Amino acid sequence: MTALYDRNSQARPNASPIPSGVPQKLSVVSPGVTSSEPVLAWLEQVLQERFGLPLLLERDGPERLYLRHAEAPGHILFDRLQPGFYLAGVDLPHCQWEATEEGFDAPLDLPLPAPGAASLPRPLVEPAAGGLTIHYDILGLTYWMLSRVEEVDAQVLDRHCRFPASASHAGRHGYLERPVVDEWLAVLGQVIRRQWPQAQLRQHEFTLRPSHDVDRPSRYGFARDVKLARVMLGDALLHRRPQALLVGPWVRLCTRRRLHPLDPLNTFDWLMDVSERHGLTSAFYFICGRTDPRKDADYEPEHPAMRHLMRRIHERGHEVGLHPSYHTFRNPKELANEAERLRRVCAEEGIEQAQWGGRMHYLRWQMPLTLQGYEQAGLDYDTTLSYAEAPGFRCGTCFDYPAFDPVKGEPLALRIRPLIAMEASVISPLYLGLGTGEEAFKRFSMLKARCRAVGGTFTLLWHNSELTTSAQRELYERVLSD
Repeated sequence: MTALYDRNSQARPNASPIPSGVPQKLSVVSPGVTSSEPVLAWLEQVLQERFGLPLLLERDGPERLYLRHAEAPGHILFDRLQPGFYLAGVDLPHCQWEATEEGFDAPLDLPLPAPGAASLPRPLVEPAAGGLTIHYDILGLTYWMLSRVEEVDAQVLDRHCRFPASASHAGRHGYLERPVVDEWLAVLGQVIRRQWPQAQLRQHEFTLRPSHDVDRPSRYGFARDVKLARVMLGDALLHRRPQALLVGPWVRLCTRRRLHPLDPLNTFDWLMDVSERHGLTSAFYFICGRTDPRKDADYEPEHPAMRHLMRRIHERGHEVGLHPSYHTFRNPKELANEAERLRRVCAEEGIEQAQWGGRMHYLRWQMPLTLQGYEQAGLDYDTTLSYAEAPGFRCGTCFDYPAFDPVKGEPLALRIRPLIAMEASVISPLYLGLGTGEEAFKRFSMLKARCRAVGGTFTLLWHNSELTTSAQRELYERVLSD
């Protein structure tokens, strides 16, 4: 038996996470003697976090991967590895598996999507010498979804240079609204219990994580004269709020030390009040650069009103984070500069946090360059990964997990917090266009329920600037209360 990953020896020349015969020029994980070691070490970490057990991975030949328990005999064998899970630019097949027909619990009471397989044998799990065999590459699927291999060198991009949901395998095959990795790991957990009945698997509890990108903290406070006049006239004529002609100049004049309470976009205390009523902590992500004046914010983090806002957020026990500016998703150096700027301002205001994270402006993301920017910036986590055009499980999971660079083939210190839903994705006519009524609530509620079913985290993005109407506020409170 040849170990794919052995902590007490160097990787062997034939050790590879990809079955033999695969054209290596398409391999995302860098080919070579040691390329397999970090992949399996990373997968072991993912399994350790999910199940709380000392699980080890080793390989026997090009198509067999063993899962072992460090403190118990026996094994679980994966005997149908899918090389496409480790390649970029491959159109994988897809089928479904009826878990309940074979005696397993399906977390969502639905057939499980099975990317990478054109068909699956029956039974999918069966006894073998020394353990159990699973005839589907659950671990390959986990790597493929979490590392976002399919986004490497993506050829289809939208007008903001984003990889769209419509181009994704999940979008094309109808499982974007399924936490497919979590569903399959739940099945793997049941197999683990069958193989090692004495093992105590880690139990996870559902959590809700509200977050807010601060694109526009004020409607009138930071606008220059021409823009201020344009905004006031638009509010008065188009939105039928003639009071804006009086409120606008007054708010602009008074926004010197703090945001004015009459400013319609100053919803920060209301957001914190709602979170605190539900025992939640909100995260607020601030723009600290201007790489595109048309797309980025009109405020500076050093402004006294913004300093006051960040202090207030911190004093109330909520989180301050970074919202990197428009072009930083391809500019690691500038992303790092903006992170340093935020930390400096926070240090000057006495804001200390155990961790610092962020979310990319416009949800722009390029794999793996944006990951590398976060690493260079020394940030602890990112919570960008959702599609703007449609909510759901871009990474196939609603659990935090360690990031992995699929091009360099190495794990990163960065953590990924998958974003499940942005309010605009559901409400805006640019995307699903469901408005603020019952249909929108049902969509949010369904996604939240699926996170709850697998014991994960429902991470929600709701901009402070999208709470100016009673309908918007009512919907937000319903989503948190549901």
